[in-house]
Amino acid sequence: MGLRVGDIPGIDPRLARRLMEAGYDELWPSQADAAPVAVAGKNLVLAVPTASGKSLVAYLAILQRCLKGAKALYIVPLRALAAEKFEDLRDLGRPLGLRVALSIGDYDAAEPQLGSFDVIVCTSEKADALLRHRAHWLRSIGCIVSDEVHLLNDAGRGPTLEVILTRFRQLNPEAQIVALSATVANSAEVASWLKATHVKNEWRPVKLREGIWSGREVKFLDNAVLEIDSQFDDPSLALAEDACRTGGQVLVFVNTRKSTEAMAEKLRDATRKHLRPENKAALEEMAASLKGAEETSVERKLAKALKDGAAFHHAGLTNTERSMVEQAFKAGHLKAIAATPTLAAGVNLPARRVIVRDLWRYDVEAGNAPLPVLEYKQMAGRAGRPKYDKVGEAITIARAPDEREAILLNYLLADSERVISKLGTENALRTHVLASIASGFVEDETSLKDFIRATFYAEQGDVWTIETRITSVLDFLLEEGFIEAKGDRFSPTKFGKRVSELYVDPLSGVKMRNALKRVDEVELTPMSFLHAVCSTPDMPQLYMRRADQWLEGEVLERERQFLLPPPSGLDYEWFLAELKTASLVHDWCEEVTDEDIVKKYGVYPGDIRTRVDTAEWLLSAMREIANLFQKSVTREISELEARVRHGAKRELLPVLRLRGVGRYRARQLFKAGYKNIEAIKVVDAAALARVPGIGPTLAASIKRAVSGEPEAQASEAAATEAAVAAPRAGQMKLQEFDQE
Repeated sequence: MGLRVGDIPGIDPRLARRLMEAGYDELWPSQADAAPVAVAGKNLVLAVPTASGKSLVAYLAILQRCLKGAKALYIVPLRALAAEKFEDLRDLGRPLGLRVALSIGDYDAAEPQLGSFDVIVCTSEKADALLRHRAHWLRSIGCIVSDEVHLLNDAGRGPTLEVILTRFRQLNPEAQIVALSATVANSAEVASWLKATHVKNEWRPVKLREGIWSGREVKFLDNAVLEIDSQFDDPSLALAEDACRTGGQVLVFVNTRKSTEAMAEKLRDATRKHLRPENKAALEEMAASLKGAEETSVERKLAKALKDGAAFHHAGLTNTERSMVEQAFKAGHLKAIAATPTLAAGVNLPARRVIVRDLWRYDVEAGNAPLPVLEYKQMAGRAGRPKYDKVGEAITIARAPDEREAILLNYLLADSERVISKLGTENALRTHVLASIASGFVEDETSLKDFIRATFYAEQGDVWTIETRITSVLDFLLEEGFIEAKGDRFSPTKFGKRVSELYVDPLSGVKMRNALKRVDEVELTPMSFLHAVCSTPDMPQLYMRRADQWLEGEVLERERQFLLPPPSGLDYEWFLAELKTASLVHDWCEEVTDEDIVKKYGVYPGDIRTRVDTAEWLLSAMREIANLFQKSVTREISELEARVRHGAKRELLPVLRLRGVGRYRARQLFKAGYKNIEAIKVVDAAALARVPGIGPTLAASIKRAVSGEPEAQASEAAATEAAVAAPRAGQMKLQEFDQE
């Protein structure tokens, strides 16, 4: 018999009762090792395999601390994960009288209202933004959970996470830090940095069997052999059909977006005959929901695959599409998903069998590069559905006899890589050094270096190198007017403080400021500002293809005289990539359909949303910088910002203020003669309802809005209630594993 929730030393009886009501009773081994540490309020690094119950330990720490009157912060790397943790904590905390908030957007806000909540779930970027704004309630934080702390190793997210944890340790020295990690080689080193108890455990709730396909059979590490009798020659299809035949679900990991789509198309033949009537009905409904005013070829492919019980999942899909695929799989309607490795690091999506077809990816600089062992481990860790499977199977594919030994040694028997700090990169340093000075965390070079010595980077020993880079970064910030030096003390300028609060890279701030200084030298068009923001390091650029030769003749010749940042001194290929990105956003504002943009630029719907959302954010930042240097164009930028937000021409902006009216419906209203609020006020609801895409319900709502009648607004709590699924059923008991 393992440790029970009610027997954890020092646990608040109210918390123990609530957890048992939610289905948590006997703790799993890794939880039993870590729970007493978490409940005692001590720092903890918990390094266990995927889906081994890390979250419950974090919930224990948070809820225990909040019941003692403190606040807690749960930091996650992804928005989808934030929503998942919010649901769990809200359901557990509400009966205890604890209020839980989800905060994942609007980086340019201190959000004082969050001070009235007990638990705040947020992304690392949002936590960083709150620290920059010095939100007063941050000093009340008594527990900080860092989920997926091994992402310290990630060049993109790692430095921000590292700086957050370092700042919190200085801001609230008594606050408890709970760091949740995959099993990496040096999790003990992370624990040493955080002065935390280190708990590492390889136990999994569902046994994992790892094997390699070779010659129509799978040889597992435990020496078991699985012979596959299938009509399919493709190993992925044969393995998928074998699992589906016995009621299992499958994840197939491949290395490119196009490969996921091609694999999903093939998987349909392996999944369709294993669908029950209720599966078919649910999937037909989901497929139908993808059809809209601007359906794309990608959505048509996804809908076709969904109907037969398969799907693809990658970053090129919109958030809504990815969420639909995930929910359909969790509900058991989908039998197989073909995905890129990013799915493995996202939401919890277990399957009976995981097939890792590709163990390499293309890198622009290195060519075909092998996947890190950690990525393989995270993919393999998705194998095994608690409550459904006795064993989870992770199977890689050897295409030739000599590949089997290499896969065995380099992946199945290998340890995950060490976590290495990425704080020493120049772009990370200029961003976080400015933030440290602008927010008052440091005031001179000595205190800045003291701060750096408290980071994980310093824990790993390379302090001299980073201090040399800091001197270079300080010179940049002084030269560009972000900070001022008075004696040995630094202080932020208005420009420096605003750029830090806006959460943009200082280099982006410089580029936008310099572009604004040239507004009197060129005739301004929307492309003037769009190219200015798309030329910043904060905008993910589109790659140039051979098929993009039209860009020079069509776009560059037309727009060259209107551009604010000149192309001189820049790699020409990179300049064209910036121009291509700006052109995509411009087409979106001109109401070009998603499908036409997808074809013209060689992108996916999710890529459009990413660039559009980023452009809107950067335009809002440019507007704020213009308030400091060039107020004459703030109105023009604001209008363009609204156009980017809605994807519409200027003439539709008056109608787009109405709730429920997007660019398609706004265009239909415009075509029907209802070009502004005044025109809508004088028409009756029946006539309005006849406009394509409007209908009686929306027409009535619009009429109430334009007449000044207040809309029936759901309370925040009611809205959250409607959007969130029912409480989770808790975890499996250890006896259930034993019985299986």
